[in-house]
Amino acid sequence: MAATETSGTGNPVDDLRTDLAGLATEARRSDLSGIDRMPTEAIVRAMNAEDRTVAPAVGAAAAAIAAAVDAIAARMERGGRLIYAGAGTAGRLGVLDASECRPTFNTAPGQVVGLIAGGPAAIRDAVESAEDDTRAAAADLEELGLVPEDAVVGVSASGRTPYSVAAVRHAAERGALTVGVSSNPGSPLGAAADHAIEVETGPELIAGSTRLKAGTAQKLVLNTLSTATMIRLGKTYGNLMVDLRSTNDKLRARAHRIVEMATGAPDDEVERALTAGSGDVKTAILTILGRVGAEEAGRLLDASGGRLREAVEAAARGD
Repeated sequence: MAATETSGTGNPVDDLRTDLAGLATEARRSDLSGIDRMPTEAIVRAMNAEDRTVAPAVGAAAAAIAAAVDAIAARMERGGRLIYAGAGTAGRLGVLDASECRPTFNTAPGQVVGLIAGGPAAIRDAVESAEDDTRAAAADLEELGLVPEDAVVGVSASGRTPYSVAAVRHAAERGALTVGVSSNPGSPLGAAADHAIEVETGPELIAGSTRLKAGTAQKLVLNTLSTATMIRLGKTYGNLMVDLRSTNDKLRARAHRIVEMATGAPDDEVERALTAGSGDVKTAILTILGRVGAEEAGRLLDASGGRLREAVEAAARGD
């Protein structure tokens, strides 16, 4: 297991304590030192007040997030994957975001991947020592068959987690796009990445627990990265989720509603279009708006790379 990067005193633990002391996310809020004596409702309100500061902090990083989205989308256009790598809370949030992309946007299996230090077992139970294993980060990426078209997003509240930093560095060596998501400016993770997304959330309500504001910021950033990337890849029609997989009754009902909202067609026409298109939402919308059959709709969608708006415009031109 590789050693943690240190400041050079010769004692890794002492050096790490020094490093952590300089991080805003590890600082103690003196004004909340008596939180354990506060009434429960006051604790809840204090947490809520802290949470309200997260969205503006993410908004301040909008330009950096947008630049990363455009770069990720360009790689995925060429067949690359979006790969998250993190430890602990950060790793779990990456796995969560990756696992939601397939049912939400009908991404191909393995197109969005979440790697967590310690492997799948660490999703349910903490494997705290795994975050220091830099060799595992490289091995996990190599097991995926990392290629230059891939985009690797390292996630770490501190911005110094060895597993996340090593993943980004290894990805860069392999020519992949790299993004670093952290809550501390000037972090090793940000310095190692092509795109640094540093959301300054400041000290946590409870010192030593970056699963709070920093974790919330990570969730918002990953939501934005994946969702905006999927919009750029044509996975939506306006703000409608048109690439969903109708795998249960709720999603079949949702598919019907989406086709109805996109076209304004009555129920019976929507149902016929969905049936003709084997339940595919994009095909159903295109058959109604483009006044074409399901087979022609499929051809137009293929020609447009799956972008429904382009296919609808092509149908209107008679292409």
